[in-house]
Amino acid sequence: MAAPGFKFTFIKRFWQLLIGGTIAVLLVFILVSFGLFGEMPDVEDLENPKNALSSEILGDDGTLIGSFYLENRINTAHKDIAPCVFNALEATEDVRFRGHSGIDIRGTIRAVVALGQDGGASTLTQQLSENLFYRLQKPSSKIGMVMQKFKEWVIAVELERRYTKNEIITMYLNTVPFSGISFGIESASKEFFNKKPKDLKIEEAAVLIGMLKANHRYNPKFNPDKSLSRRNTVLEQMNKYNFLTDDSLELLKAKPIKINYRSAEMDGMAQYFKFYLGEYLKPWCKKKGIDLYRSGLKIYTTLNPKLQQYAEKAVQQHMPELQSQFTKSWGKEKPWRYVTTRAVIPGFIESALKRTERYKGLAEEMGDDSAKIIQELKKPIKMTVFSWHGDVDTMMSPYDSMAYIKKVLMAGFIAVQPESGHVKAWVGGINHKHFKYDHVNRRARRQVGSTFKPIVYATAIDINQMTPCTEFPRERTTFFSGGQEWSPRNADGKSGGVWTMSRGLAQSDNLITAQVMKSLGDDAPDIVVKFAERVGIEANRIPKVPSICLGTMELSPFEMASAYSAFANNGLWVEPTFLLRIEDKNGNILEDFNHPKTDQVLSAEKAYMMFRMLENVVNGGTGSRIRGGKYAVEGHIAGKTGTTQGSADGWFMGLTKNLVCATWVGADDPTVRIRGTLIGQGANMSLPIFAYFIKAALDDKSTGISSDALDMPDGFDLGLLDCSKRAMGDDRRPPANIPGLGE
Repeated sequence: MAAPGFKFTFIKRFWQLLIGGTIAVLLVFILVSFGLFGEMPDVEDLENPKNALSSEILGDDGTLIGSFYLENRINTAHKDIAPCVFNALEATEDVRFRGHSGIDIRGTIRAVVALGQDGGASTLTQQLSENLFYRLQKPSSKIGMVMQKFKEWVIAVELERRYTKNEIITMYLNTVPFSGISFGIESASKEFFNKKPKDLKIEEAAVLIGMLKANHRYNPKFNPDKSLSRRNTVLEQMNKYNFLTDDSLELLKAKPIKINYRSAEMDGMAQYFKFYLGEYLKPWCKKKGIDLYRSGLKIYTTLNPKLQQYAEKAVQQHMPELQSQFTKSWGKEKPWRYVTTRAVIPGFIESALKRTERYKGLAEEMGDDSAKIIQELKKPIKMTVFSWHGDVDTMMSPYDSMAYIKKVLMAGFIAVQPESGHVKAWVGGINHKHFKYDHVNRRARRQVGSTFKPIVYATAIDINQMTPCTEFPRERTTFFSGGQEWSPRNADGKSGGVWTMSRGLAQSDNLITAQVMKSLGDDAPDIVVKFAERVGIEANRIPKVPSICLGTMELSPFEMASAYSAFANNGLWVEPTFLLRIEDKNGNILEDFNHPKTDQVLSAEKAYMMFRMLENVVNGGTGSRIRGGKYAVEGHIAGKTGTTQGSADGWFMGLTKNLVCATWVGADDPTVRIRGTLIGQGANMSLPIFAYFIKAALDDKSTGISSDALDMPDGFDLGLLDCSKRAMGDDRRPPANIPGLGE
């Protein structure tokens, strides 16, 4: 038995240690709060905690179509999160959350004893303080861990003073990481279940909350068995603390995990547009001092999610079939050919490889020995290549890989609302993961061929007061420019007769187009270029030579859609725009972008004549295949086909009264040729994409796209369109379903 003196001494020392320790802890607490052990957030930071917020890209209906982020995070209000999420979180992470003031005494004692290694004892409020202010600041020593723990306690107390419990737990759910780049319950709900947090079921909430212990280990996509076990542990915790009945527990534990996974790294549609928008906004963000990836901006765009979806689907429908046609037509032959001789271009793949970073890296290691480097690049290695049946893991040499890629056909599609200039759909390629180059934007210029002919016709109708029934002899004409002669011909060599402008455009006849160009006089190229500039085409992109009437210049789908928009809008050109306004995270408008330039480039009557002539292209001209077969598009549709020299590029311009679309198809390298007249024309390469798209858009009445007739201007003389008594050449009825004569 211990002596009474010993008991007294022990009790005295116990109280001395307890009181002294408490005073020491309080003293450290006070010193930490004053920032003597490192910088602390000020009151303003606590009342307005900053964190990396995803900037949202919104469509014209206000729905999310993509995001810019370093951390994929979107703030969600308490009312927009299902109660079961909060129940699962409290039961698993901090069951005494509703009763403490930011610090759990028992957890605090364990943390001090363990020198900061709290073993998961931190309260939700303390974890929130770490998420908000110290997540990326990991101490390197035990003393540092203790000091950070003190800082978390101080911040936790301050947070509890300034916010309600509901606000604190909501902030926690908005900041906690769930996966590699998905931060917050909104992003996690979308990534794993493709739904809003308020729609989560109990078992789904348990899966997500279970991930908080170890994101990757309990990830339901990559580790489903461990995720299931962890989910059931969360459900058991909910049952233990009366958030879940015994019967419900057994029912929920018996359910398998069913996820509807959407990769956060490829979130949303319109991947090419998203990338272009990011580049477009860089100067604006720099000027405003805004971090696009952390500021939580709301970027309102003109894209229509449904039309974008139909456009992407149309590309996916047509391109595998066209690729198959292309591959079969060439077989084992090489498609990179000179345009005139059709001979194979020697050293084509070697030249392409020399432009790659891989080649440049080998050159630094091996010296400037091209033959040796190419030999090295012919050695097979493991790689993943694109195919229309899904990615293929294979052994292939970089040399063969380059040859494979060069044979892959690409596409670009854009749809613009002519009256507003709003871009409604933007598909820059076939697969953004594998092919980053955007074939829509202004830099993506390819030879436009016959799609430029309507610009020449419109210029003549405007300057020379011509009509669709104006006649021209279908014969070759000669231009003299820069001391040289140029006399175009049709691809089939045919000529003869007298044709109207309407038929000449419908059949894409080179001879009639040249005659129309000639009618503008010696300054014809300058006159046409000036008109093209007024409809949004950069004048310096067009050489002022007679051959431009056949589309020898290189332009982008963006520019071509811009140019045609006046034909469907009473002659009023409206500059295409894809950005409406940008708001900050609090909804304040930072800038309104919806102020497009306009220009009345044609009278309403002349624009109407152009549209009706373009309808003839579809109703019996080179674009008539849209009316039959698997497309069978009905209604008032206008269009124009285009095929370039050597069949490297196929175009189709498609118009309704309230939508103008530009479609381009070809290989990335313009020296890769499409073989065969039928395969290589715009009506086969590009028209099907528009046909699939417009059919889906018209079938969906909610899109507002109409195939009704274009509104006729008041007082318009329909006799201007009646060419029945005019000369029609060899045949008064234009032949249908034939390749363009002048393409």
